[in-house]
Amino acid sequence: PDVLVMTATPIPRTLALTLYGDLDVSVIDQLPPGRKPVGTYWRTEAARWAVYDHLIHREIPAGRQGYVICPLVEESDKLQAQAATEWLETLQRRYPGVRFGLLHGRMKPDEKDAAMEAFRRGETQVLVATTVVEVGVDVPNASMIIIEGADRFGLSQLHQLRGRVGRGQHQSYCVLISDAKTPE
Repeated sequence: PDVLVMTATPIPRTLALTLYGDLDVSVIDQLPPGRKPVGTYWRTEAARWAVYDHLIHREIPAGRQGYVICPLVEESDKLQAQAATEWLETLQRRYPGVRFGLLHGRMKPDEKDAAMEAFRRGETQVLVATTVVEVGVDVPNASMIIIEGADRFGLSQLHQLRGRVGRGQHQSYCVLISDAKTPE
């Protein structure tokens, strides 16, 4: 082929290119050798601390890392949603022995790079972030992602975020925290 178009998610643009762009399709429908499927779970806000306790008391002591994704960078008067900067402070108070990091789109590029590199090297155990980690982040040691306010994200975005874990040999988990109004 002269051009190879690859995607991890069947987003509408890619589907349109495939259907109407006269492209041949190859599907990779299995995980790379040694990888396990990511366990995906929905929990209400009432079960939040049990989820965090699993990350802090089981995954971190086993030498693994985790992500916490928040829908906002800072608190908003208009939206009731978890903000990364304030949530980081809450987590630091609740789990003082854990090395937390912060990453969001309002940070300067060199600050973002430093935060991501610290996480990649294992200096940071839990990275509290916004969706800035949605693509292009590969940390095989990360085994758990907790997505706060999951009902605020679209399905493609949740799929991309879930793809941040399960990149290594360890069993990985994606937990969606939401008090959604409907089961869907």
